[in-house]
Amino acid sequence: MSTVTETLVNPSLRAGRKPGAKPFGPLRILAFVILALLAIGWLLPFLWAVATAFKTETDAASGEPTWIGATGPTAEAFSAILSQGNVYLWALNSLWTAAAVTVLTVAISALAAYAFSRLDFRGRKWLFVVVIAAIVVPPQALIIPLFYQMLVFNMVDTHWGLILPQIVAPAMVFILKKFFDQVPIELEDAARVDGANRFRVFWSIVLPLSRPILASVAIFVFIGAWNNFLWPFLVISDTTLMTLPVGLQTVISAYGVQYAQVMAQAVLAALPLIIVFLIFQKQIVKGVATTGFGGT
Repeated sequence: MSTVTETLVNPSLRAGRKPGAKPFGPLRILAFVILALLAIGWLLPFLWAVATAFKTETDAASGEPTWIGATGPTAEAFSAILSQGNVYLWALNSLWTAAAVTVLTVAISALAAYAFSRLDFRGRKWLFVVVIAAIVVPPQALIIPLFYQMLVFNMVDTHWGLILPQIVAPAMVFILKKFFDQVPIELEDAARVDGANRFRVFWSIVLPLSRPILASVAIFVFIGAWNNFLWPFLVISDTTLMTLPVGLQTVISAYGVQYAQVMAQAVLAALPLIIVFLIFQKQIVKGVATTGFGGT
C-alpha cells in the first residue's frame, strides 16, 4: 500500500498523528493541565530560592515578596559562601563520598539481588523477607547503634566511618532482584553449558543486560549520598573531612541567619544533582520503566 493510500485509509495519518496514538480528548487535555500545574507548583519554590540567592541580604530579609531585589541581581551571597571556609574541599569530600557509596552500594546490591533471584539456598525466602522488612525501618532508628559501631572500630572522623554505614540499601536490592527475575534464564543455562561458572554468567550476561536499571540505581544512590546531612553531621567533626551540606551549614551557623546565603547554599548543593539529572535523565526514566513492578 502506498503512502498516499495509507494516509487516506488511516485516520490517524490524516490527522497528522502516528499510527496507534491516542487523540487529544478532553480527559488527556485535563491530565496535561493538572500535570503542568503540579510542575509549576514544584518549580516555584526552587525558582524563588534561586531568585533569593541573587539578592542582597537587605532585599532577602525585606518583608515585600519580590523576584528581583531593589538593587538588581547580585552574586554577593555566592561570593560570601565561596570565600568562607573550605568550600572546594567540602565539595571534593562530597564527590568522593558519594562516588564511593555509589560504587559499593551498586556492587553489593547487585550481588545480593542476583543471589536472591537465581541461587537456591536454605532460608532464602525468610532472608528476603528480612530485606523487605528493612526497607520500612527509618534510617534515624539506626543512628545510635551505627554510631556506637563506628566508635568501637575507631572510625569516627574518618572517610570509612562516613561511607560504610551508607552502603546498605535494601530497597535497591529489591529493585534489582525484581529486574533480574525477568532476565531470561535460558541465556544463563546456555552459558553454563558452554562451561561458564556462576560469576562469569553474572558478569558477562546479566550485568550487560541490566545496564539501564544499574544506571538508574547508581544515580538514585549518588543523589541520596550527596544530599545526606544527618549521618555526616554526626560522625564527622573534623572540618577537613566534612561534606558540602554539613560544611556549608557550619558557615551559615557561625555568621547567623543570612537568608540570601542560605538560598545560595541550597543552590550550590543542588547544582551538581541537577547536572547529573540532565545528563542521565534518559537512563533514569528507562531504569524506572524496566524495574519490573508491573510484571511478576
